[in-house]
Amino acid sequence: MADSRERPISIAMLALGGQGGGVLTGWMVGTAEANGYIAQSTYVAGVAQRTGATVYCVELFPKSSLGSSGQLPVFTPYPIPGDVDLVIAGEMAETARAIEKGFVTPNISTLIASSHRVYSMPEKEALGDGIVDLSPLTEIAAKASKNFICFDMQAAADATGSIISSVILGAIAASGALPFAREAFEETIRQTGKAVEANLRGFAAGFEGAAMPAAPVEAAVMETAEAAGPNGQALTKRIQQTLPPPAQNMALHGALRTLEYQDLRYANQYLDKIETMAGVDSAAGNYALTTEVARQLALQMCYEDTIRVADLKTRGARFDRIREHVAAAPDQPVHVIEYFHPRVEEIADTLPAALGEWLLKSHRARGFAARFFSKGRNITTTNLSGFLILHLLAKLRRLRRGTYRYGVQQQLIDDWLDRVTQAAQSDYDYALSIAHCIEIVKGYGETYERGLNRYRATLDSACRLPDERRGDAVRQLHRAALADEQGRVFADALASLDAAA
Repeated sequence: MADSRERPISIAMLALGGQGGGVLTGWMVGTAEANGYIAQSTYVAGVAQRTGATVYCVELFPKSSLGSSGQLPVFTPYPIPGDVDLVIAGEMAETARAIEKGFVTPNISTLIASSHRVYSMPEKEALGDGIVDLSPLTEIAAKASKNFICFDMQAAADATGSIISSVILGAIAASGALPFAREAFEETIRQTGKAVEANLRGFAAGFEGAAMPAAPVEAAVMETAEAAGPNGQALTKRIQQTLPPPAQNMALHGALRTLEYQDLRYANQYLDKIETMAGVDSAAGNYALTTEVARQLALQMCYEDTIRVADLKTRGARFDRIREHVAAAPDQPVHVIEYFHPRVEEIADTLPAALGEWLLKSHRARGFAARFFSKGRNITTTNLSGFLILHLLAKLRRLRRGTYRYGVQQQLIDDWLDRVTQAAQSDYDYALSIAHCIEIVKGYGETYERGLNRYRATLDSACRLPDERRGDAVRQLHRAALADEQGRVFADALASLDAAA
């Protein structure tokens, strides 16, 4: 005989640390208990901030359905796949995780999700572009659920000066997934007595946002570069006159980046190289080679050294971002402590070319210098003394052209461009793969050295292969070089290609 007893309303919520999952759970439980329901909430904490989201489970049961026996229902401590009425995801990747876990069911589940992203640790740690493309997720979520509500709830929270939990609560109220009126949820917020006005504003924004169609998650599109000031305008005019239209936007992005990194002369040196490449490029390929070289050349010319790091860490905009990130009030002090541990190699990079080369080649000099840089140092950049140390180091930008690292980097760039140019004369696809492959070389210190070694090994291995296999080989090794920091995947791929050579 089928079981005719009523089942509890089951709610699953996947939230990140700091999103107020406990607060939202408390509001839902409080609203339920104030309106004649029995409620239970549990949670399973994630391992860390983004290696595992906290999964909250809330179940509600009306007291009016207990019957004459008065026996209480048995609630589950964890959401049961296929039996969840309301699924809440505090961020778009967590929406995918909720679907993967089986919490979302087409004929049962209402799915409420925020369309913003908080990048996971694997995405941040990837040596290449590790950001997961979630643009198809909106369509998948709509098909996987009975009702799908999705918009940028974090943006709504920021606009109303509230927290994302209050916006999500408003979306829950508007969805009709829970049998409580809007006024009941608002009364629960008032009863807490904490940030009531701000949370009510967030609640209202969430209620209104839920009425809109689910917002699609769009793939990132490169913005149109916009130049400001006479130098930027001069670079724009030159690009429009000398480069093919398909490559102009990327070239302007690169020119503005090199201008900000060094000076106008440096930006014009960048454009000199791009124009040379455009002269050997083929219009049949829509100038894809020129565009890729424009992108990668800007990154290589704006390499990271101690001067660049000091410059970025002492900019006023960075301090403003930190204050905004920690939600500091205008009258609240914020202290920023930076950790620095430069090696002898980084010190040599910043020295005049001859002195830096001597330091690296002299075992005695290296050993003596290593005594002073064997330990890391904490520098408080919100103190005058700490700020001045980095500010003065950043001022060495004017002398960068005479440093050891500058000379080494220019040799690398010239060699790379020569290889691309030579390959373009006979194999456009191979040239394009070489142009993209320089992406492996990035950062500074050990990261830079590992990337440089893998880049050189990639090209050396490809040169030993037949012409028709070189482009694919470079792309294969390029992907392998970015697969893991330890280089195991790259070593296996390299050995496989060398064995087949």
